[in-house]
Amino acid sequence: MDMLAEVVDTGAWFATLAPWLRPLLAATLAVLLAEAVYIVGARLVTRAVAALPAASAVVRAIRPAARWLLPLVALPIVWHGLADDLPGLATVQRLTGMATIACVTWLLVRAVGGYGQAVIDAHPVTVADNLEARRVHTQTRILVRTASGVIALAGVAMMLMAIPAVRQIGASLLASAGVIGLIAGFAARPVLGNLIAGLQIGLTQPIRLDDVVIVEGEWGVIEEIGSSYVVVRIWDDRRLVVPLQYWIEKPFQNWTRRSAELTGAVTLWADYRLPLAPLRAALQRACETSPDWDGRVCLLQVVDAGERAMQLRALVTAADAGRAWNLRCHVRESLIDFIQREHPECLPRQRAEATLAPVSVSVPADGAAHALARGRAPE
Repeated sequence: MDMLAEVVDTGAWFATLAPWLRPLLAATLAVLLAEAVYIVGARLVTRAVAALPAASAVVRAIRPAARWLLPLVALPIVWHGLADDLPGLATVQRLTGMATIACVTWLLVRAVGGYGQAVIDAHPVTVADNLEARRVHTQTRILVRTASGVIALAGVAMMLMAIPAVRQIGASLLASAGVIGLIAGFAARPVLGNLIAGLQIGLTQPIRLDDVVIVEGEWGVIEEIGSSYVVVRIWDDRRLVVPLQYWIEKPFQNWTRRSAELTGAVTLWADYRLPLAPLRAALQRACETSPDWDGRVCLLQVVDAGERAMQLRALVTAADAGRAWNLRCHVRESLIDFIQREHPECLPRQRAEATLAPVSVSVPADGAAHALARGRAPE
């Protein structure tokens, strides 16, 4: 009886699949034809856009998605010629449509990413003055990420709309759309806030990739701008993760907003007897011997005069924050070494004034004085 049941089941499966033998054969031929069209078309398109870097980048990016999309476009042509009463035809058509939507979404996301990468490659940050390149990189990455998210969201929505059950559920929930929208908006407030903040950063650009910033009391470089946070690489290789909304709502320092050039200050305390002209000459020599000085400013000023010492400030300039730090350290060491060698008496010191209290001395009598003069005790 078991063997008879298995034979009956096999016959039922064969009876169900038998009408699909010709459609499957036609579908296989359509897929092979689509593959041939892809191979020939890919070569022709690649040669046609060889002289256009942006178009070439887009073509390279969409190749995997295009290879899957062409067969999915050919299959509906085959399904359209079949009988409407073919078992499972509606399901197959629906699955093919959803796969086509997914593949088109994938292709658009890849195209946007490829174009963004072409723009980034056209503006390298390895040049000396990379301010414009960093601006383009930041804007491109944020816009590409936003556009890809919108395309993916639209693709998922269209795929769900292809399912009748989901459409019915959506229609039944339409009456309470106000409450659901309020709940969803409240729940998605951080996500939407970061999304809007990301768009604001991409358009207004208060920060860019590779910017030098002071945030939360830490000195670092903008390493990554994500969809919800910014990664700051601190000088000691720690990573500070800051939400996007922070950069819109709170103040911070950006040392490379307009230019990477910086002015560094070195502060010293010295005695009032220190001559300033030799110290200025020593500062000039220290700047000229340093490869980090850009030749713009080398200035020594007395900025304070206290009751014990005077405060000196040396202003020096460099091309970027890293060179400015090294130049400040070099100038500080050179000036301290000059004062130690040439004017050690002019190092800061604590002054004190000592006064002697008057001492009363009693004058001995003549006999006692005569005895003291001879070294004997008076009698």
